[in-house]
Amino acid sequence: MKFQLFSISLLVTLLFFSFTSNAATLDSVRDTDDHPLISGKQYYIVPVVHGHGGGLTMTTHSYLHCPLYVAQENMEVKKGIPLIFRPANPKDKVVRLSTDINIEFATITTCVMPTTWQLGDVEGAGKRYVTTGGLSRNPGRETVSIWFKIEKLGNKAYKLVFCPSVCKTCKVVCGDVGVFNEGGGKRLLGLSGERFPVMFEKLKDS
Repeated sequence: MKFQLFSISLLVTLLFFSFTSNAATLDSVRDTDDHPLISGKQYYIVPVVHGHGGGLTMTTHSYLHCPLYVAQENMEVKKGIPLIFRPANPKDKVVRLSTDINIEFATITTCVMPTTWQLGDVEGAGKRYVTTGGLSRNPGRETVSIWFKIEKLGNKAYKLVFCPSVCKTCKVVCGDVGVFNEGGGKRLLGLSGERFPVMFEKLKDS
């Protein structure tokens, strides 16, 4: 009888941990190996559609040398620079769909400023580009511009979105992060722009 009770208790415990483990990754963003994106690990963001450029990198824009703008590689074979994702909730070890995250390039630059993404102000052509230079602080009114989200687009496709939830009283302009073809081979990320379905490829040994 004691053995039966022990077996039932053990089964319930295993089922509980199995359920909580599945629930923890149910709404997580998945990489190209179908594993959850892990906070602090390095990944390439690459386009889903072949023939539409490569991964993401940084570049200058107009006469300014800093901050650097988030751009897409022209050549499909170039994966760009690895990126790190950091959820607004520090307790989250995986990146979840439709939740606020910081995105930063896993490198340093000559600009001597953070490589965290931020949505810039409206520029001359009425566009809002994604730049680096965001200061990672606690989620709130002062940091609205640095919080992005990842949302599902299809079976293995995702989209990057700017629609922060870190400030309930702030009025923000939400939209998908797309690609602006600026000519001369320069493709910059910004609010709206050409649709940009992406997937996440984990850097080996990261």
